[in-house]
Amino acid sequence: MKKADRLKKAKVPPRNEKYGDRLPPGQTLTKKFPILHEGEVPEYDLDKWSLKVFGEVEQEVVFNYEDLMSLPQTTIVRDIHCVTRWSKFDNSFTGVKFTDFLKEIGVKDTAKYVMVYGDYDYDSNIPLEDLLKNDILIAHSYDGKPLTPQHGYPFRLVVPHLYFWKSVKWIRGIEFMKEDRQGFWERNDFHNYGDPFKEERFSIEDAYMPEDEWQKKEYD
Repeated sequence: MKKADRLKKAKVPPRNEKYGDRLPPGQTLTKKFPILHEGEVPEYDLDKWSLKVFGEVEQEVVFNYEDLMSLPQTTIVRDIHCVTRWSKFDNSFTGVKFTDFLKEIGVKDTAKYVMVYGDYDYDSNIPLEDLLKNDILIAHSYDGKPLTPQHGYPFRLVVPHLYFWKSVKWIRGIEFMKEDRQGFWERNDFHNYGDPFKEERFSIEDAYMPEDEWQKKEYD
């Protein structure tokens, strides 16, 4: 049974007026950082780790760990929102801004969408325009410390304005595309875009997310 089907027909937490427009509808604020992912947590030898960039680029490029760490580093503090109904305010991530990353590669004008790949066999699609925002990171640290393996070590994408399944963990590939193509959760009835403030959770009608779904997970 698809995850979207398992999460139907559950009550939704009421709007908390205390946080005004900062907390998206249907979300519960937490100070914890729930661990949610599909499959096993990968282990890496950083001497062998790589990030491949391909598709609508002038030429394919492969970055190693040191390549990324040598690029300009930026720290952002942003709220994050998970489709499983938790939100966490004021998260500090450090890494390479996607706009700085783009300066290292030749992206063709034909590129309009991006597919981001993570281990194992995970992918998620994002419009290129969204990745040009000033707070999109290929992050290696959270709250001043390296990401834990459960949260995407050594690198994860951070896209704060979309539901957090778009912030791909264990990033290993970036494909620039002319046309859009669905990723893992998008192929499994999740919304193609995922704006938390519009509650773009699912691509099917009459689907709901239990308010306590995230509370059943581990925390870090």
